[in-house]
Amino acid sequence: MDIIKENIVRISNEIAEKLNFFVIDINFRGDNRKKIIEVFVDAEKNIDADNLAEISREINSAIEDQELIQQAYRLDISTPGVDRPLKFLKQFPKHINRNFEVTYKAGDETRTITGKLLSVEREELTFLSDKKEVLIEFKNITTAKVIISFS
Repeated sequence: MDIIKENIVRISNEIAEKLNFFVIDINFRGDNRKKIIEVFVDAEKNIDADNLAEISREINSAIEDQELIQQAYRLDISTPGVDRPLKFLKQFPKHINRNFEVTYKAGDETRTITGKLLSVEREELTFLSDKKEVLIEFKNITTAKVIISFS
């Protein structure tokens, strides 16, 4: 990664943390005429448009103050959306009582369950799947996606 991208990643992480958010992912797209920087953030609480606008203003200001990008660019700040897998343990508590599809390692095999997240305690998540509680250590989860329900 070049120095400009490294600085943008560092700035984004610092600002998100200062505002009680955390960066999930950063994508750099576009060409030399117009760069596009996409920053995906999450929090332990729900995020609204005002939160995203505040993060955007602060990151934008830092990029301009440090003169990191000389040409035109667009900065997009958003949440990862429910269609993206959860990456961090601290993303799970706000999704208690929601349904998930979880793929995880159990010994030498890989298993997938669909179930409701019942609790998050320390590094352990408890799901209700097929009327049985399934305890999974976070470190064993390979993917976990919230299942969207319209009922």
